[in-house]
Amino acid sequence: MQSSHNLTAVFDDPNLVSCAGLAPTMALAQRAGLARLVTKHLTLEGDGSANAHLKIPALVAGMVAGADSIDDMDLLRHGGMDRLFTGVRAPSTLGTFLRTFTFGHVRQLDAIASRFLTGLTKQSPVLPGAHRIAYLDVDDTIKATHGYAKQGVGYGYNHVKGVNALIATLSTPLAAPVIVGTRLRKGNTNSARGAGKFVADALATSRAAGATGELIVRADSAYYGHDVAAAAHRSGARFSVTARMNTAVTAAISTISEESWVPIRYPNAIWDEDEQRLVSDAEVAEIPFTAFTSRRKSEHITARLIVRRVKRLNPTSVPAGQGELFPTYRHHGVFTDTPLPMLDAEVAHRAHAIIEQVHADLRSGPLAHAPSGSFAANSAWLVLAAIAFNLTRAAGALASLFHAKATTATIRDQLISVPARLARSARRLRLHLPEGWPWQYAWEVLFAATCAPPGTARN
Repeated sequence: MQSSHNLTAVFDDPNLVSCAGLAPTMALAQRAGLARLVTKHLTLEGDGSANAHLKIPALVAGMVAGADSIDDMDLLRHGGMDRLFTGVRAPSTLGTFLRTFTFGHVRQLDAIASRFLTGLTKQSPVLPGAHRIAYLDVDDTIKATHGYAKQGVGYGYNHVKGVNALIATLSTPLAAPVIVGTRLRKGNTNSARGAGKFVADALATSRAAGATGELIVRADSAYYGHDVAAAAHRSGARFSVTARMNTAVTAAISTISEESWVPIRYPNAIWDEDEQRLVSDAEVAEIPFTAFTSRRKSEHITARLIVRRVKRLNPTSVPAGQGELFPTYRHHGVFTDTPLPMLDAEVAHRAHAIIEQVHADLRSGPLAHAPSGSFAANSAWLVLAAIAFNLTRAAGALASLFHAKATTATIRDQLISVPARLARSARRLRLHLPEGWPWQYAWEVLFAATCAPPGTARN
């Protein structure tokens, strides 16, 4: 491929749009009731709070199109966008709107996000198989920030200065994750703070979104505590949480007989953080275990401790006080009450890492910045990022099986950021899209499912 040297450029066509895929995607948002939910549940007051039912969809549309800051909302104001959509607002207006949020309004937005996801599941096959088995994954990530003007900034567990984003995702063996809960917290917050209530809310959203079968809460050792396990039990769910290697856990592991260990081979090698290497082979055993015995007896929880052991490459890495107990192997425990067989339960727990892809998608999209100095505004931004993520996922699920599991960046590149020219025919707008677009069929399926007139056939 070579560039033509006989080339000029001018920005002068008022009928072009750069992201024609927003038309069917925002039509899907309308069908799922986004504007209606905002009108019903959001009670903002004061300057800049008017027309929330237009500003919330505008912010979501900007994020779907790739905006990662308030200034980027100008993506919605070019060419024929004002003909394609009504209610588009300037970035300054949207920034003022976000700054009117308080903590209570963010919680109202959480309720909107939960109900909107339920609406999306009725419009799109976004969670196939959820009536049989689904996984609720919980983890937090530190969003790095710079400067000293942002509220809530602190140094987190990874020694990075920023704010802490707690996220819960719902997935099935057939479906990529959607986000069922978010919470922005101070950067120096302990990971497990408020996790019990957060998990309970996420479980309620998961049930409403169609996860009516077996529902398993998965989390790493930061969430190994009574509150998370008890929240799962109260909601009729199971739990699978990495156990901290405390005195009780190490004592239990030491009682496992050598004959109990069963070899396991992972189809995809897993990363051992402590030894900084990929692990394909290990051994697994399980024993009954009662956790949280420091609490009152009624709060003790008895389940299974599934232990994976891997040979050490460096014997000098044995933790102090464990030289005689674990001289040859590294041990990793999973505390779980799932009914799955031991090896299946171990493999299923390792799939908890799927939430890292969601973190990566958010950090490469709307969460690339915490765009405001106001903590409440950034909290609202995080919830809107989750709404945009779920909307993008639902649009991909409508378009094709490939896009149902694609990353948001792939869906955006192939289905959203499609250039088009607007024309009017028989009092209707017509989108003229590029001939030979590689993903034309998937785009047409999405369009037909959301906003094509009844009886309209694809060419």
